[in-house]
Amino acid sequence: MIAGRAVAGLTSAAVLATSGVSWAAYHWITGGLNTSDALDKVRRNAPKHLDNSVNLLLIGLDSRKDMNGNDLPKEFVQDQLHAGSSDIGYYNTNTLILMHIPADGGKVQALSIPRDDYVQTYKGDGSPQGHYKIKEAYSYAYTAAHDKLYADGVRGNDLEAQSREAGREATLATVQNFLGVPIDHFAEVNLLGFYDIAKVLQPIQVCLKHPVHDRYSGADFPAGLQEVNPKQALAFVRQRHGLDGGDLDRTHRQQAFLSSVTHKLKSQGTFDSLGKLQGLFGVVKKDLVIDSKLNVIDFAQQATNLTGGKVEFNTLPTEGSAMRNGEDVELVDPEKIRAIVRKTMGGQDASATPGPDGKKSSAPAKPAPATVDVLNGSEKTGAAEDELKALAAMGYTAGQASNTAPQEATTVVYGEGAQTAAQQIAAKLGVTVAPSASSSVPAGHVQVTLGQAFTAPAAGPSPSPSGSSSSAPSGDFAGESVKEGGIPCVN
Repeated sequence: MIAGRAVAGLTSAAVLATSGVSWAAYHWITGGLNTSDALDKVRRNAPKHLDNSVNLLLIGLDSRKDMNGNDLPKEFVQDQLHAGSSDIGYYNTNTLILMHIPADGGKVQALSIPRDDYVQTYKGDGSPQGHYKIKEAYSYAYTAAHDKLYADGVRGNDLEAQSREAGREATLATVQNFLGVPIDHFAEVNLLGFYDIAKVLQPIQVCLKHPVHDRYSGADFPAGLQEVNPKQALAFVRQRHGLDGGDLDRTHRQQAFLSSVTHKLKSQGTFDSLGKLQGLFGVVKKDLVIDSKLNVIDFAQQATNLTGGKVEFNTLPTEGSAMRNGEDVELVDPEKIRAIVRKTMGGQDASATPGPDGKKSSAPAKPAPATVDVLNGSEKTGAAEDELKALAAMGYTAGQASNTAPQEATTVVYGEGAQTAAQQIAAKLGVTVAPSASSSVPAGHVQVTLGQAFTAPAAGPSPSPSGSSSSAPSGDFAGESVKEGGIPCVN
């Protein structure tokens, strides 16, 4: 339901980056911004850049609360936002878009990460948090920090602010590990932020290939080009029921809306008039959170293409739907995702893939020869057999599956000649401790011992309830690309 928050984030970032405002205006803008130091801790474990490109993560927070943790007015949430109760949403990040801005002024690549991707999540210090949907990295870290801080006597605005910082750190660390690239800057907005941006910019043009009517989101639109007000804009980017592609079509709506907004900003000369910008800056200062190291002037020199029609939006693929921890999730192949991201970014860190120990590994994507044995220390019935089948489906030779004494964390050890396969398997399973050699493991074998907190994604695609796979239909990405520079027409 927060699909539009990323729109506000990019719009806000574009406003700050491309305005060319005076020095006095710059100080007026930056003097009231909400900033975060969450990247300071996360940067310590970040992969290295090969050039001066910039990676900006847009975070759309699924929260019906203000900056201090207070509920937004009930009438506003239900009547204007058509988004249900203020109790819904909590602190999930249902929209994550990584903007890769090349140093040479070339095409900006925007990668949307499906919100239900089932991944290893991390805390800000790089330690594993657990396997969850990627959108839940923020909420789990927020809750853990909130409970601890409250027990330590922290209250009020400080409690909310520090808990949110833990959530931001977890989201940044999780995305950084999942994609295998560093995050240089980020912008975070919540539900109110999208509405406020749309209110300032209204009306905004959108285009639909087919008419839609959805009571859940409030979307009720004819086919073709049309103008929408703030309430309609939120419905446009929130709808997923009644669409053939579900969440994928909703992601394309987000991307198309971003294109429409930036096209309007550029075509109407908004960036050339300080008077026109003041309303937008007021929203930015009230609803947006950016990292404290973001220098608006420096960033402006690298981000002019954000509104220049040279942004291409793509959605990262999944490997099919499944049930994990009692929830519907989208399975992913982290190694495949990292390869796609490196390829999209022009080979950034292409010579090496970050391994589970955070160091670069030259392990090839093709499964290295090895026989895999799986021991079940998770106390979950059938876990070893299921995982052995999944690894065999990836191309490894199936060995033995058996039980062993319970242990907390999953480990990978290997015999002589099986180091490469062990590194690959550890990366695929999200194991954060580097594989180790063991004389007790036969040559050519990898031994995986499942820990109590481990729930592994399956190897291959699983059919969705409709009988079709959610994997990318062609090429590297899920669905078609959405190119900025006009008013894209989408489902």
